[in-house]
Amino acid sequence: MARIAGTSRLRQAAASPELRPADVFKALGDPVRWSIVSQAAEAGELAASTLEDTLEVSKPTISYHTKILVQAGLLAVRKEGRNFYYTLRDDVLHALIDDMRALTSGPGDGAGQVPGAAASAGHESDGTLPTW
Repeated sequence: MARIAGTSRLRQAAASPELRPADVFKALGDPVRWSIVSQAAEAGELAASTLEDTLEVSKPTISYHTKILVQAGLLAVRKEGRNFYYTLRDDVLHALIDDMRALTSGPGDGAGQVPGAAASAGHESDGTLPTW
């Protein structure tokens, strides 16, 4: 995985230097927000009024959760008149997956391995994480 001056693909995709993978995971960790992301993935473009019908939370709560997802870079928002429409940012999710993939090691490449972990264990890495 090529990186430009230490910049992750996630930050490049979201065009926000402040965006961190932890922020995306935190946003995805809430069941209401996960439902919103899932619905947006299925619908392509999701109207806020649809969320009012499918989620068992108030309008202000929906607004709060969609705001967090937009700030995390997971949703793009479009306003038409008084209506809001949300679209899933596939590029951000793909970049997150690519960044995670870069952390894992392939056969013999040593990427993502703790320096000296295999040597200190006295055997080749079997793909499991060391415990301390």
